[in-house]
Amino acid sequence: MLQSVHFLFNTFTLTLGKFSMPVPYWQAAALVVLIFLLILTMATYRKHYVNWSLKGGILGVFFGFFLAIILEGFFLIGGRTVLTGVLGWKNPPAFLAQTLDVGRSKLVQVLGTETQVSTTSATVQKAVNVVQSLNPSDLTKIKNIICTP
Repeated sequence: MLQSVHFLFNTFTLTLGKFSMPVPYWQAAALVVLIFLLILTMATYRKHYVNWSLKGGILGVFFGFFLAIILEGFFLIGGRTVLTGVLGWKNPPAFLAQTLDVGRSKLVQVLGTETQVSTTSATVQKAVNVVQSLNPSDLTKIKNIICTP
């Protein structure tokens, strides 16, 4: 028994490239055991993490689908859809444009609103016309906001 205890406190030289250091056998054995426990712990954690993440997956898919329908509805009221926006269609095919118009009118009818979001975009000329139509006190306020650093 005394020989095995002395064996644990013996050292060997660990050489890594130009770097070498004496390492006791007990430290090397402890390092191997700790690395094994680390790998075992990481595998157990991964197993639990995968099980936990899949439990809420169906609920996440449901809420994602629900949110996509709501956002698509807002885009549809605005006169565009995500499909036409992503594809960059200025003039979608006739059957798709007709389907979008029918869907928009049904959605506006269900929501009970009569006003739709305007699809016309603001231009510089329109902004200049609005600013020029203001009374002098409001025009002074706008000049102060824009021109004052």
